[in-house]
Amino acid sequence: MNDPQEPGRAPGDEGPARGPLIPPPRSAADDRPPRARPPRPRGVPSPRAGSPPPTAPPSGTGDRARRRPERADHADAVQPLRPVPTPVEPEPPEPVQAAAAAERWTDAVPPEPAGASAGDRRPPGDSEPSTAQAPPDDTGSHRAGGEPGAGGTAARAEPGRPSAAAGFDHRVLKSLLGAWALAACSAQETAAVEAHLTDCAPCAGEALRLRDAVALLHPEDNLDLDPRLRSRVLEGALGRRPARIPIPDWAEPFDAETARLDALLRDMADAEWRAPVRLRWFEGEREHSRTATVAEVIAHLTAVDGLLAGQLGLPDPLAALADEPGGPPLATLVDPARRTEAYWRSAVTPEGRLVHGPWREQTHALMRGASFADATAAEREVRGVRLPLRDAFLDRAFECWTHAVDIADAVDYPHPAPEGAHLRQLIGLAARTLPFVLADRRRAGLAAQPRHLSVAGAPGRTLHLEVEGSGGGDWYIALDNPTADAGPEGAVAHVAMDGVEFCQLVAGHVSPLDAAAGAEGDPQAIRDVLFATASMSRL
Repeated sequence: MNDPQEPGRAPGDEGPARGPLIPPPRSAADDRPPRARPPRPRGVPSPRAGSPPPTAPPSGTGDRARRRPERADHADAVQPLRPVPTPVEPEPPEPVQAAAAAERWTDAVPPEPAGASAGDRRPPGDSEPSTAQAPPDDTGSHRAGGEPGAGGTAARAEPGRPSAAAGFDHRVLKSLLGAWALAACSAQETAAVEAHLTDCAPCAGEALRLRDAVALLHPEDNLDLDPRLRSRVLEGALGRRPARIPIPDWAEPFDAETARLDALLRDMADAEWRAPVRLRWFEGEREHSRTATVAEVIAHLTAVDGLLAGQLGLPDPLAALADEPGGPPLATLVDPARRTEAYWRSAVTPEGRLVHGPWREQTHALMRGASFADATAAEREVRGVRLPLRDAFLDRAFECWTHAVDIADAVDYPHPAPEGAHLRQLIGLAARTLPFVLADRRRAGLAAQPRHLSVAGAPGRTLHLEVEGSGGGDWYIALDNPTADAGPEGAVAHVAMDGVEFCQLVAGHVSPLDAAAGAEGDPQAIRDVLFATASMSRL
């Protein structure tokens, strides 16, 4: 039986045998082997869910082949193609914009069909020519075709290129970063700078550095509590439940200043106890100074405070010195300077941080003793300081504050002045003591002789001392006789000073010639009073 002749082939025609024109039946879709996925071009992410699948170009047409657009109304019509320029390899996004740029890549670029050349690439879903541009995204760049921002990269402001902020270019916005960091821009400039920072990574980094620098310009806050806080808390507590054994008024400044110095010492490191402290005082008509460590300053306070301990029947910290071989008798250790020198040389003196405990325990014992002291004990004179016990506590409070300031300066830590009520008590003590100090200097030939002899209790020449600021007030200093009646009717000179500056003059930390903020009247009286005030200081 002869094979049926193929259509279109003449009988007897020799030539290669052709395969059957009807292809064999195809297997089911589930039985077909999976089609190899073409490699995805570099820089193009995977397609998103719901995007149209790519179509392969017709075979046998070479690199110039074009897809036939499929339309629902006329599937066989061939539409003209829009020339698309060859896309440029997109730049990698900035690190700070990597997340946002990756999302725009996914939205902007679909996968390209396998086998398509560079000239075959067209925007997905663009089945007919169109001259309309793609809508701009949130950064002002276009997402499709070869327009700016193609490939989905975020548009970045470059020097010399207009920014997204209307009316401002990159150079102007960069110059406004400093004012923006200081919050000195107007509302329009602030909005323009903040809009620009979302597009320009270099400017965003510079703005962050400027903001950090502005934070360093703020003044440092004082970590110390308000010195009046302790008194207010005690006053509120005692107002609810009065103390069974109250602290006398003349001992309150000593209690407050020792508590503040104790808080300062508790925060100090071991090395700071060896920090050098410059001690200054005025003697005669010359300034003196000496360098000691922080531990030696606390030992000095312990030795001099022991004079009050002996008056209250408490143990003297220098009592152990008499038991040492060649130690001085305790009865001879009355002068504050001599007591300090003996305690510094003694082997029983604690060193470093160890000196803090004995000083703290002694101050607590002194406060308990002052609370139990009666009126007679408060008026009894203390050896070595030639002051009654009530004034000796104020004197020790003043010296505690003065040396606390010296220690704070040595370790570079602030130490504010006492509260106003306590400061006024300290200034009042110095004003009451000044006439006696002036008389001692006159007997030593360091002050001018009195011009008028006055009887005790009678009016005499005075100097009006006006202290300004916290704890200030007006005092009248008798010039000719410490026991004379001092009042405004006999004022021959007037000196005005700040309260803290006056205390610094009493401590010998300010020169008498530079202390007065304002002075008028008898120049000799003014000079004698200022030098007498400075001579009240001691080691």
